[in-house]
Amino acid sequence: MRHRGGEHVTEAVASCLALLRTVVDQDWEGVKAGHLEWSCRATTEHIASDLIAYAGQLAGRAQRAYVPFDIAVDEGTDNEGLLQVVETTGALLTAAVRTTPPGVRAFHPYPFRSANPEGFAAMGVAEVLLHTHDIAEGLGVTYEPAAELAEFVLTTIFPHVRPGPDHWRTLLWATGRGDLPGRAPVTEWRWNNNLVLATERLTLQGVTPAAAADLSKGGDGGFTWVVGGPFEGTRQAAEMVLKAYGSGVHRPEFGLFVLVREEDNLAVGGIGFHGAPDEEGLAEVGYDLVEGVRGRGYASEALRALSDHSLTRDDVQALIAAIHEDNAPSQGVAARAGYVRATVEEERFAYEQRDMDRDLRLYVRRSAPRQGQ
Repeated sequence: MRHRGGEHVTEAVASCLALLRTVVDQDWEGVKAGHLEWSCRATTEHIASDLIAYAGQLAGRAQRAYVPFDIAVDEGTDNEGLLQVVETTGALLTAAVRTTPPGVRAFHPYPFRSANPEGFAAMGVAEVLLHTHDIAEGLGVTYEPAAELAEFVLTTIFPHVRPGPDHWRTLLWATGRGDLPGRAPVTEWRWNNNLVLATERLTLQGVTPAAAADLSKGGDGGFTWVVGGPFEGTRQAAEMVLKAYGSGVHRPEFGLFVLVREEDNLAVGGIGFHGAPDEEGLAEVGYDLVEGVRGRGYASEALRALSDHSLTRDDVQALIAAIHEDNAPSQGVAARAGYVRATVEEERFAYEQRDMDRDLRLYVRRSAPRQGQ
């Protein structure tokens, strides 16, 4: 599966234009857009501004901040002319997404300071869909975009939101624009681009629910793999991500990461967690590599980086790896990443209280003492 972000941007902009051209003769300046303080005209300008900003981030490969530019609509531009600006800026974002290699990331503040082309596409689609909804509400017309566009946004930049039976209503609820039965109203929200961690030879790229769904079905998850990949353990981990996502308990920073080799941008394996930390701050890690690239230190390098990152969090006290007693290579991976064999008491507790298989051996890496502890 190659990502379809550019195509989704095109479809979202087309749906926006199709609706707004039916009300192009109305007064957009004197009417507020839904619950926003902006007028319908200002909101339309905002859509165009976001689309060109995201295109600029990707095209300029911005790393530290937004590229310092904006667009200004010529004085006297009518509503139809404004829609031409939206159409043009949408085409520019589509082109930027399609021509930017998947591994490239550019600055965006939330929540991990960067996004890939698919992330920028999803943010662009979200801006178009949600603000077209706001404008439609202000002008008294109904807007219903294609369900797959809302699903693309939810599974790419709202991985923390439990999916509902209606993707569009779920997206509206998740952004404070509607109600869902059985769920409390949303008053504050932000989207969530995937986390990426860099090592000397790899990048650990967080897997979105959209990518996990493809991996679980036998696809490539949007990655280009070395021969033989992805390995079965990565597909099983993707199924775990989907299960957590469907239950509303998925936390992306404790999900699955694909290991991408810097030298050729090929995916070589997977690493991640069996779930979020428990009440004691304990989380279990797992990892695998495609057979043809084993023995090169990639797994230790990735495990060390992921562990270093996770153990700085206040909600993580220790990480564990359960490894088969006969799997000496995997035990070596854990040891090189700073893990040590658990105590007899800890293993006994894991066997008796956590139902760990007795053929497994427990390895532990603990967080460093923090100030005040």
